[in-house]
Amino acid sequence: MPENKKKKGEEVHEEMILDEEATKELEEKEQVDTPEEVEEEVKEHEKEEKPREVILEEELADYKEKYLRLYSEFENFRRRTNKERFDTIAQANEKLLIDILPVMDDFERAEKVLDESKDLEAHSKGIELIQKKFKTILESKGIKKMEVIGKDFEPDLHEAITQIPVENKKQKGKVVDVIEEGYFLNDKVLRFAKVVVGQA
Repeated sequence: MPENKKKKGEEVHEEMILDEEATKELEEKEQVDTPEEVEEEVKEHEKEEKPREVILEEELADYKEKYLRLYSEFENFRRRTNKERFDTIAQANEKLLIDILPVMDDFERAEKVLDESKDLEAHSKGIELIQKKFKTILESKGIKKMEVIGKDFEPDLHEAITQIPVENKKQKGKVVDVIEEGYFLNDKVLRFAKVVVGQA
């Protein structure tokens, strides 16, 4: 009798071991796919069922949609960048004009003084002070006058209006006179100097 019980216990134990192994095998076979994997499988399955032309048309439509979205984003970026650039330029111009207005006030005051008093010397000194003030404002904005007299003619900086004969051969190819001053803005040419060049 005890032997029969032992056999039955052994059989039950073996069945339990077999059940555990089968369960493990099933778990390994039935692993849950991620949503990405499921989506990929669905797409692959749909591709198998659809004709090649239909698949290509769908891919083309998808690329068109992506292109239009990208183009739209780029256009928005371009408009925004242009607006910011124009706003920056407008603000810079506004600041420059605000700084220049006091010079205009000085000129108006000088004109009144000249009307009231005929002291030309005082008037001349006043104009000189206004000019210095204006020059200081321009220099603070990065505007600097070119020094050209006696320098070699440079097409990148100068515009030759005419050439005149010179007795001194050292002045050949040099700037001997300035018709209109040239200016730099932060080392970049803002206006070319109109000059007269010496010719032997």
